[in-house]
Amino acid sequence: MKSRILNTFFWGNSVALSWLWGLGLFFSVQVTYLFGLTGLFSFAFLNSIGLFLFGYGAQKIARRDKGQESLERFFKKWSKPFRLSLYLYQLLALTLTVFATVKYLFIPLLVSYWPGWENEGNILQIFSLLLVVSLVISAACLIGEEFSIKSIKYWHLFVGAIILVIIVSLLVYLQPKEIYSYSAWIKEETRKPIFLGYMVAILVGFFVGPWLDLQQWHRAIQMRKEGCNICSGYFFGSVIFFLFLIFHGLLASLVFNSEWFHSDMASVGLGGIRYGHELIVNYMIYFQSILPEWVPLSYYLFIMLAVLTTLDSGYVSTQWFLKEISKNSTSPVLSMIPNGIPGSPIPTYILVGLITIFSVLANVELEYFMVFYATFFVAYASLGIARCFVPNSQHSLPQVKLFSIGALSLVVFAGGYFMQMASLMILGSILPIVYVFWLVLNTDLLRVVKEKVEEVIDAASEIPVLKNLSKATQTAINGKTLEVSTGSHFEDKWFVHTFMATYSDTNSVGNVYFGVYALWVGKTRELFFNYVLPDFNLKDTTFLILTRSFEHKYITETREFERISVKIRVSEYNRKIATLEHQVYDSAGNLLGKGKQQLIFVSPKDYKLLDIPPIVINAFMPYM
Repeated sequence: MKSRILNTFFWGNSVALSWLWGLGLFFSVQVTYLFGLTGLFSFAFLNSIGLFLFGYGAQKIARRDKGQESLERFFKKWSKPFRLSLYLYQLLALTLTVFATVKYLFIPLLVSYWPGWENEGNILQIFSLLLVVSLVISAACLIGEEFSIKSIKYWHLFVGAIILVIIVSLLVYLQPKEIYSYSAWIKEETRKPIFLGYMVAILVGFFVGPWLDLQQWHRAIQMRKEGCNICSGYFFGSVIFFLFLIFHGLLASLVFNSEWFHSDMASVGLGGIRYGHELIVNYMIYFQSILPEWVPLSYYLFIMLAVLTTLDSGYVSTQWFLKEISKNSTSPVLSMIPNGIPGSPIPTYILVGLITIFSVLANVELEYFMVFYATFFVAYASLGIARCFVPNSQHSLPQVKLFSIGALSLVVFAGGYFMQMASLMILGSILPIVYVFWLVLNTDLLRVVKEKVEEVIDAASEIPVLKNLSKATQTAINGKTLEVSTGSHFEDKWFVHTFMATYSDTNSVGNVYFGVYALWVGKTRELFFNYVLPDFNLKDTTFLILTRSFEHKYITETREFERISVKIRVSEYNRKIATLEHQVYDSAGNLLGKGKQQLIFVSPKDYKLLDIPPIVINAFMPYM
């Protein structure tokens, strides 16, 4: 019992560190600069509550099914329509973290130790930025390769212990007494509507944000596999994370209330908005000759360790996510890419580095990235949460509509942010939630209407005139009603072959012989192949299709002269294996049996196993 609680705490520490990315690290400074400690504690509290609620919800989901793999099975099914948004969310989070570290830590240090760096030529600046970005990303990738999701919590435990020593040492030495100051708590901006505009955006963004974070899903799934209570782990994580933010905000408050600081030190961005993200670093640089050497070095180490524990977690989780996608991908493009590349996070991190360099040179600020989390991703995350807990939201995702509402809310919020209009910021943040609420409610109304229509149709079918009319459409032969319609056709993605069972299909008892079902499925499969691959010719083919396995579950028996429909479709395939699933029905719509089969592709010359040929992938794709 003690070991399980201890393991849960270890995971809580890892959760806190993986969530301590650029938003937590540097925006805690900015929100303290804007709104004092009132803003800091509001930001930290809302952020931590959102993190805990994800853990609470994940625990509820995991308990719906038995087994340690229950949450992983749910995520694989749930994540399919959200794959692009999950990846983009992760890409932006990694980019934001690297960008914030480079701009608010390394560039002030470069300017301090390299006088005139800002006045150097563009080529030299780009080269130095490339070196710094490469340093951060390379360190993250190296650590990410060293640890798996199972072992990363121990590395994070070691890092957490170092950070704890740094926090205690700096607090004891600096003794920030600003917490007792009224001016540190209440700033003039907290009395203005703009404070509410920021807080609503933070509330929305951080309450739904963890549901699109691959790192949090990956941790919750692993905690479930290890038998840990996910809710307890995220409780520990949210508390630790809250304390991290408060520590960094208290250091910021010390700086902003010191005699050294004046408002002109803050950098000015678009719209005349001032930013104070790097002011703690500037404070350390300015007083480095007065402070003991370990004080600024400890602070820089705190920033780097916090950043690395986000980036290495991102590496592990991105690798896990991309490998799963590439393994089950049906894309003909991915099938032509060498093994290992589609599932590697290295290209993602290279893209992160390029975006970071461009953003630094374009003088972008941290908040410009953050706007996406309070607007664009909110619709996807909200609908994702609804699909976790609301039964009537399991319809296909309206991708175009979600993108449109996300883009609209982004524009509205951005306009409110740059004009410092709280009303537009609030509107931009809640628009996606209102839309998703309407979408789910509208789907439920359609379901109710459909059920009522079906009830009316059923009642109408019992009216004598309509009942007789229905009977009149049937053809009587020798006193028996013939309702057989044979042939092949498509029903949505299913290829359907319909025929009549005869005596040749039955055994001595009179029911259909068990082996005949496999023959029916085989014949339907060949007809399906003939339809999707009409030009296939054994004389000149470059591949052969072999059956790797065949499974069939018998559910209900049938007899001679019964109309049989065999349905078959492509359920999934990866680089080597295509899986077909089948269902067998009688004329009354009773399911007689179901199953699946796996196909492999070999060379006709030496029977060497091949990747699924592109011609087959293109033929199968419309029927997935």
